[in-house]
Amino acid sequence: MPRLWRGFLFMDKDQLPRHVAIIMDGNGRWAKARGMSRTQGHLEGVKRVEEIIKTARDIGIKFLTIYAFSTENWSRPQDEVSMIMRTFISVLGQKAKELSKKGVRIHFIGRRQGVPKDVLKAMDEAAGITMASTTMTLNIAFNYGARSEIIDAVKSIAHQVGEGKLKTDEIDEKVISSHLYTKGQPDPDLLIRTSGEERISNFLLWQLSYAELYFTEKCWPEFNEEEFFKALGIYAQRERRWGGVKV
Repeated sequence: MPRLWRGFLFMDKDQLPRHVAIIMDGNGRWAKARGMSRTQGHLEGVKRVEEIIKTARDIGIKFLTIYAFSTENWSRPQDEVSMIMRTFISVLGQKAKELSKKGVRIHFIGRRQGVPKDVLKAMDEAAGITMASTTMTLNIAFNYGARSEIIDAVKSIAHQVGEGKLKTDEIDEKVISSHLYTKGQPDPDLLIRTSGEERISNFLLWQLSYAELYFTEKCWPEFNEEEFFKALGIYAQRERRWGGVKV
């Protein structure tokens, strides 16, 4: 039976996506439209991250993956990159213990090479603090690119073949998935992208093969709990067939 949640008529729990992935786009555009700095846009975006994590955890979503910083984002103006790094370190330090108490495990996906040492330290500390949490896994894609992820998976598989631990005819989808950054996790059921852009942008290319896609004109700082429920409601109405036909 549908249930009421904070004023929203919500779907049955079995209609919830188990894994939601989000491309959080539009912080800068939102700020510019309001005569604010890009820094203010990013800080407002952090508030939405906190809100969506809490909501996802409270309603029973088991995996949430957010695209925090891509391998391409290093090309942004240096002052903006530096601000993002400082904010990232600060937020992780402030929120890790709180998330741990709420049962949220932080897991980072992406390459560590090229990430500043102070950022890596903050990431490792946050992951360690929340390691034992089991209510929800929060994947933070940082210095992440899906093509890089696939390359790393191929290299790892090739290394196993070279050592005689794996035969080439044993390589299948399960083997490839087990060498991705998200190994051991279900693929996303739903991808949400904000700010009106309708593309994947090198995000979870393998894992999103059968995900439902939801695009909204709202910029990330506007994507509050109400908007999240709209996306989940649309998802609940979709018929997922995974390439098959309805019987």
